[in-house]
Amino acid sequence: MDRIFVWLMRLILSLAAIGALFFAFSWYVLSRSLPDYTKTVQFEQLIAPVEIVRDTANVPHIFGKNDHDTLFALGYAHAQDRLWQMTMLRRTAQGRLSEIFGEATLPIDMMMRRLAIYSAARQSLSALRPDTLAKLDAYALGVNARLLEINTGALGRGAPEFFLFSNAISPWTAADSLAIIKLMGIQLSNHLQQEVLRARVSLILDDDRIKDLLPDMPGNGQAELIEFTRLFPDLPPYQASEDRTQLSALSPFNSIALSGASNAWAALPGRSATRGTLLANDPHLRLTAPSIWYLARLELSTGGVIGGTIPGLPLVLVGRSAKLGWGLTSSNLDDTDVYIEKLNPLDPSEYQTPEGYKPFVKKQSIVRVKDKSPVTLEMFWTENGPVLPGSHANLGAVTPEGHVTSVAWTLLSSQDTSVEAGFDLMTAQSVREGLEASRNFVAPSQILTLADSKQIAMRTIGALPKRDPRHQSKGRLPSAGWLAQNRWQGVFDPSVNPVFLNPASGILGHTNNKYTDRSFPEHISYDWGDSQRVQRMRRLLQTREAHTRDSFIEAQLDSVSPAARTLLPLIGGELWYQSQSVPPDSAAGRRQTALDLLANWNGEMNEHLPEPLIYAAWLRALQKRLIVDELGPLHEAFTHVEPLFIERVFRDVSGASSWCDVVQSRRVESCAEMSRLALDDALAELVETYGSEITALRWGEAHQATHDHPVLGDIPILRWFVNIRQSTSGGDHTLQRGKTIGTRPNPYLNVHAGAYRGVYDFADPDSSVFIISTGQSGHPLSRHYDNLGKLWRRGEYVPMTLDETLARAGATGLTTLTPILDQTDR
Repeated sequence: MDRIFVWLMRLILSLAAIGALFFAFSWYVLSRSLPDYTKTVQFEQLIAPVEIVRDTANVPHIFGKNDHDTLFALGYAHAQDRLWQMTMLRRTAQGRLSEIFGEATLPIDMMMRRLAIYSAARQSLSALRPDTLAKLDAYALGVNARLLEINTGALGRGAPEFFLFSNAISPWTAADSLAIIKLMGIQLSNHLQQEVLRARVSLILDDDRIKDLLPDMPGNGQAELIEFTRLFPDLPPYQASEDRTQLSALSPFNSIALSGASNAWAALPGRSATRGTLLANDPHLRLTAPSIWYLARLELSTGGVIGGTIPGLPLVLVGRSAKLGWGLTSSNLDDTDVYIEKLNPLDPSEYQTPEGYKPFVKKQSIVRVKDKSPVTLEMFWTENGPVLPGSHANLGAVTPEGHVTSVAWTLLSSQDTSVEAGFDLMTAQSVREGLEASRNFVAPSQILTLADSKQIAMRTIGALPKRDPRHQSKGRLPSAGWLAQNRWQGVFDPSVNPVFLNPASGILGHTNNKYTDRSFPEHISYDWGDSQRVQRMRRLLQTREAHTRDSFIEAQLDSVSPAARTLLPLIGGELWYQSQSVPPDSAAGRRQTALDLLANWNGEMNEHLPEPLIYAAWLRALQKRLIVDELGPLHEAFTHVEPLFIERVFRDVSGASSWCDVVQSRRVESCAEMSRLALDDALAELVETYGSEITALRWGEAHQATHDHPVLGDIPILRWFVNIRQSTSGGDHTLQRGKTIGTRPNPYLNVHAGAYRGVYDFADPDSSVFIISTGQSGHPLSRHYDNLGKLWRRGEYVPMTLDETLARAGATGLTTLTPILDQTDR
């Protein structure tokens, strides 16, 4: 027995030693790709020495003597910290993910090839000024210099992910950067999905009930909604197909609820306690690890700029210079139209146009798939745009037999000068110059908020399609592509885009709310992104006479839900007056406990409270009960609560209370009864998931921010090292927006939020602050992988200074890039 024990111990110790050696070897190999921030490197592409000073938050402050060298160094820094992220963004835009991930990403690649955004990006190079091309090339040289350094120095392939996916890394090009702008535009857009959903709903409901479920934003100027069945009477009432382009974490295609959103507000000196302008901005994007944002400071020939960049782009997209600050929010401009194209019944290779049948433009593309044979994709274009498969966004559900769908989209422009507008904005010295620089922006459309020392402004930037006033659906539904009146007639001149300059109130703000009421076709949109946050913004900004940097921060972090304050008295009014003595551990007892908690709640979606979770679950259950009998399987498309719908139903606007009656039952159910049943549904769900003690529930336990690695985040064991999960406050309708995922198994996860926050004070510009949601590094072994995320969760910021002395005083690393001189120069 002793001998067995001895040999068993030897075996255990041997296995432990082997494991320790394997761990040590893995750590050594993976840590080779951690960048060294203190060194001197020579590159022949440089004109003069350039320094990259890393501050305590690992923000690179880049000091070059000319723009070429500064942008070269930005490309080098991006590749140091985010090389894997950059290559994934590029592969997604190119439709080349399947070369690495196999069949799982094939639907994404095929869709990206059909949209051909990478081809459009390459063609757009010809539309750019020579100085813009030179800047793009300088940035690309910096990225490629880092690639060369990795290869020659055996620096662990540049990122640990490349050990699992060992495909070669192609040199960076100017077109890659343009393609990433278009890729971000896909993530921000939802008009295609909106058109399809509205069409699907119109196959089931009449016009009044459509306006309940897909309500117009409050205000005038709404378009009459033509019935989709009048346009295409041969469609079946309902059909659906799986959209596999949205199933992968790598997919750029979002649902309607998870497309672009943001906040921005600005104050004139008269509304500032320090008599300087103020600007705050927090763009909302899908949360990932690392964040899509990367903080950087650049010294350009026109002065320093600092703010948020996206790896792969040589632009400070949101940020400030010494004289000008700029922020971005999603404009909701209707830049997309879906067309139903009629095939020639005698020759399906042709489609109908206003001039008769014409052949499709056809192209083939070979998609390489890991461990599988290549797939040959046949793609078709009409005069309106590319033909899309019926599986994408459920287009097949609204496409009659003998027809296909195509899409017109400003994002697909092959003469896109948006990057040029970005460079000009970085060098602008005033609001007026910033407004002028933005005229060249094409897509994706945004609201640009500007502030200099004396003025503030907001402008819709991006191309506005010029539609015929006789357009059948006014862009709200898929329309007949063969009718001339439905086709675009180019785009409007940028002067048509709305501009707001120095308002009398002294305050400008935007939360993706409706901001203009112009008539079609010079309208901006019929679908807006917010009807709730704007109410809270107005209250916080207008009721305070003088603002400060801290009051703007307070507004960014505000977690009070105006929707909760409006809806709870409506849906719970009768229930609060039906209290009775019931056992506390019964369904009725839990209902009474929940009602008591909500009765004393102020609507703050605080992570430490039970009320936000009860409220969110109740509203979800209520909306489902109201719509499931009318919509059937289509109700699953409504993953998020629409407060305007609930309000219309419980106020009985235009007979909307009819939603409370269950169609399939003989009796007529009341709204109070549906509300009670929904609350019981919600509490049963919460008890099953979180336990029976209602008062012990915590919103933050369910509303965790999911900063997940798009590739490694689903791999067992690795997920614990690469995913970042945090308990968070806020919700779908709060200024501190934490958009929930809306689908099972946990519909309350926070997946879409302000991953960048910045507040700029032009009375004292160097007191400005900013933060991102994870850390600067994309390397899981780096201490900078999640360090800023801890501050972000707590609502804290880091200094946003252009003061070179301060940057150098707190430096944690200094990289000096120097040119290689010819022997004749020595």
